[in-house]
Amino acid sequence: MIAERLEKLRRILRERDIDWYIITGNDPHGSEYPGQRWRTRAFISGFTGSAGVIAISQERALLWTDSRYFIQAGKELEGSGFELMKEGMEGVPSLPEFLSAHAEKGMKVGVDCASVSIAGFRKLSEMLDPSGSVVMDTGDLIDLIWEKRPQVPSEAPIRIIDDRKAGESVQEKLLRIRNIMRQKGARWTFVSSLDDIAWITNLRSSDIPYNPLFYAFLFISLSKAVLFIAPGRLKDDVLKAVSRNFSIEDYDDTAAVLPSLIRGTGLYSPDKTAAMFIDTVGSKRNIASADISSFLKSRKNKAELDGMRKAHILDGAAYVAFLAKLDKINGIYTETMISNALERERKRMDGYIGPSFAPISAFGQNGAIVHYSASEEKSANVMGHGLLVLDTGSQFSMGTTDVTRTLFFGTDPTEEEKRDYTLVLKGHLALLSQIFPKGTRGVQLDAIAKQFMWQNYSTFFHGTGHGVGCCLMVHEGPQRISPALIDVPLEPGMVVSDEPGLYKEGRYGIRIENLLAVRNDDESEFGSFLSFENLTYVPYEKSLIDVNLLTDDEIDQINSYHRKVFYMLSPYLDSYSAEWLKQYASPIERISLLSVEEEI
Repeated sequence: MIAERLEKLRRILRERDIDWYIITGNDPHGSEYPGQRWRTRAFISGFTGSAGVIAISQERALLWTDSRYFIQAGKELEGSGFELMKEGMEGVPSLPEFLSAHAEKGMKVGVDCASVSIAGFRKLSEMLDPSGSVVMDTGDLIDLIWEKRPQVPSEAPIRIIDDRKAGESVQEKLLRIRNIMRQKGARWTFVSSLDDIAWITNLRSSDIPYNPLFYAFLFISLSKAVLFIAPGRLKDDVLKAVSRNFSIEDYDDTAAVLPSLIRGTGLYSPDKTAAMFIDTVGSKRNIASADISSFLKSRKNKAELDGMRKAHILDGAAYVAFLAKLDKINGIYTETMISNALERERKRMDGYIGPSFAPISAFGQNGAIVHYSASEEKSANVMGHGLLVLDTGSQFSMGTTDVTRTLFFGTDPTEEEKRDYTLVLKGHLALLSQIFPKGTRGVQLDAIAKQFMWQNYSTFFHGTGHGVGCCLMVHEGPQRISPALIDVPLEPGMVVSDEPGLYKEGRYGIRIENLLAVRNDDESEFGSFLSFENLTYVPYEKSLIDVNLLTDDEIDQINSYHRKVFYMLSPYLDSYSAEWLKQYASPIERISLLSVEEEI
């Protein structure tokens, strides 16, 4: 099937005299998880990961993706005719570098400008220009070969987030955005990012699986705001409420109407705005900058933080109820049975909407695939001896969760499994408890979670922490904790994950993840300092902890955490689950040298 699709596409490229065609798999909003209509990368290659870009010529088909997907992509591309380009690895050029190195005068590179950002289009054009190559907008060529392609989502109802839960009205958000526009010398801003639009409008829907978003564009000037959305999406009271702050235009008319709205200098995000708008907003007089709302959104207000806290307590209670019923010694399950059992417990909780991303339930060697995804048709048995990486999350009406625990099945973990788990846990605890001066960037904290693995000649290659939205996307910028040189300081109210891991291909994986809120801590003669508030309440896997690798302070930190888990969750648990948690959260103790000598 993949070979047939490739040949159909190559036939079109020959007919149109296009040397290379680029497929990003993006929608016109740069969404991390686009709707089914824009899953073009998976359609043409079979690779189902959430990140990657493809280049196809008559002779070659290449897919670039990052380290999270190296193992997965290697398996999914096998026999497809695609070559895997391991992005970021030594000796592997980026796509622009590759095309530049292979460029010939007059070479034509095609791309659908609705699926590539202005920044991406410009970078590719600048790198190819010296060779005389041309980057051209071909439109969506995949549409010519994709039969029964899904339409743009437009049927799901749109709901209003109450101002009390949002912590701020739409009018207040627009006022803040306009004040910053004035400070920057902008008379308008154009917003493409769907989670920014949902946050600004205090609206939510379900156009994209796991993300409570809806397809729209948003234009804001100093005097008016226009929401571009499919006709009929807004019903009755929702339409009445939205119309107080926004004029309504048809989503499909955005490109045609937008030029008539623009007056003077404006602000747009070149990383999030599709190149289809480059002639309208991409003038040199306009300000290329991150969306104003992205930073405002990242700093949760009191109501949002309260909602996140409540969501995590409910999520933790569901998780413990699930763990209390799980037989990790004699039970026989599949990977999907495990994630489905957890989902059933979450559905019992008030305010639960659904998962915040596709669950990762990965047993044994599958745990080494960072973004492994089981299915009912392909789900490994979970039985006997082994580690299970269970990375899941929830969307509640008041907040978003993301938690990973590594569970041990069997009776006697190996010393290697316990050592590796404990090294990951030590890094996780170190980051969770770190105090840092105001102005610290995530890159400065990244090594704190890796230090113990580095001392043992091991590491991991995915990010240590990503931002998280409030009843929005589980991955949110601009803040991150990773080796990436992102010049964004961590600020009070930001929520980030703390998720070090360790992966041994063909054997097992380990990951431990909590969500943390940045908070003010204290001041000294050296300035203001920040720390993290833990949001996640799910016990660690005690059977995998090697106590002899822990300091007394780390043991106290684990015991204190488990006491708080019991305190926070017990009011929401039935008697059986509460008793299970009481036993499971009992204190761990260091084995003293004296007791060891006595045994000898």
